[in-house]
Amino acid sequence: MEEADKGEVLERNTKSRLDSHPGATTGLLTDDLILEILSRLPARSVHRFKCVSVPWRDLIADPANRNKLPQTLAGFLYTSIGGGNRHHFASVSGNGAAPFEPSLPYLQPNKDKGMVQVDACNGLLLYLSCSKNMVNPWAWAEDDCRFAVCNPATGRWVELPPQPEAPAGRYRYNCMAGLAFDPAVSSHFHVFCFEKTSVETYKTGVNIYSSQTGAWSRRDGGIAEKVVLFFYSKGVFLNGMMYVIGNPNGISNEYALLGMDMEGKVRKTIPMPYGRRFGAIGSSQGCLLYGVASVDDNNKTLDSETELWCLKDCDSEEFVLKHTASIDELISMTGEKYRVAGIHPDCDTIYLVSRGGDTMVPYDMQHQKVGCILNLEKNTQRFLPYVPLFSESLADGDGQ
Repeated sequence: MEEADKGEVLERNTKSRLDSHPGATTGLLTDDLILEILSRLPARSVHRFKCVSVPWRDLIADPANRNKLPQTLAGFLYTSIGGGNRHHFASVSGNGAAPFEPSLPYLQPNKDKGMVQVDACNGLLLYLSCSKNMVNPWAWAEDDCRFAVCNPATGRWVELPPQPEAPAGRYRYNCMAGLAFDPAVSSHFHVFCFEKTSVETYKTGVNIYSSQTGAWSRRDGGIAEKVVLFFYSKGVFLNGMMYVIGNPNGISNEYALLGMDMEGKVRKTIPMPYGRRFGAIGSSQGCLLYGVASVDDNNKTLDSETELWCLKDCDSEEFVLKHTASIDELISMTGEKYRVAGIHPDCDTIYLVSRGGDTMVPYDMQHQKVGCILNLEKNTQRFLPYVPLFSESLADGDGQ
């Protein structure tokens, strides 16, 4: 039984007992016992249990209990370009408020320092900073770049040491990096930074930082031969594996999902559904999901079909189609074309961003329902899902 199914069974059993003996049951349960029960449920179930009673609502909403209860998606971090990179937050919680200052001023104490959002994983954020405020991060000199990992919910952060010097002929993807962190397993995290040799060989290597050792290690010799990773592509960490998307053999219309372990060794290479389509991958309900809109070779929407594919477990070698839906109603209502920018971690909802990049729309693939349209800044890019982590623990954190 999948994690989401177990959570739903537990929720139904709990709700059934409450409905049968509401007064007696709630009277017998202490706050500590209620919190223990709720901590074992999926985040979406916890939020539904706010409706049980006023005391339960106050218990769940109490800030002192946040680090004991699972949190759901708060929104998406994104960047607007033009006159420099500006950082924003698109809230999906309903109140529209950002849970923290998106520019994270403590990471850039002066305006002469450039900063790029790189990745997000289970409440931690990965940033790349530069000593100079240059608009194009690809122009940053390697010696001027530093990675930083932070927990914006607590304000704790750590700056990573410089990476090992790249060998002659290597090109480092400083913005093609991934953050690996699972608070249920360890307070330590890893950062993957990818590099390649030449366009002819497409040979990819990786540097891996471990917060446990406090040092980088190089995985040389080519972790994945003849696969080109995408500039600014986003990795997904799930069940001890880092997943990234690339072009096998450099074929522009074919995409493959690479799954690598914490040693940088590729364990699987999985063809992506409809190789010519490039959507978004995400971790949801214990599975890796791939959301995609119908596009042609020129990246223009051909029709209004969207699909959600699932890689059910770490042993899976192919994607299985989970949902197909039409967004005709949305397109006719807005006159916009859309791409998939993100996936909800607790349900089968995808987040569509208009081709102009100034609106985001949640779409429930299971029930085929359009959510409230969110207005964004113009010229947007790189959407990172953010789920708050209220634990004070951050391995090697400076606490600044």
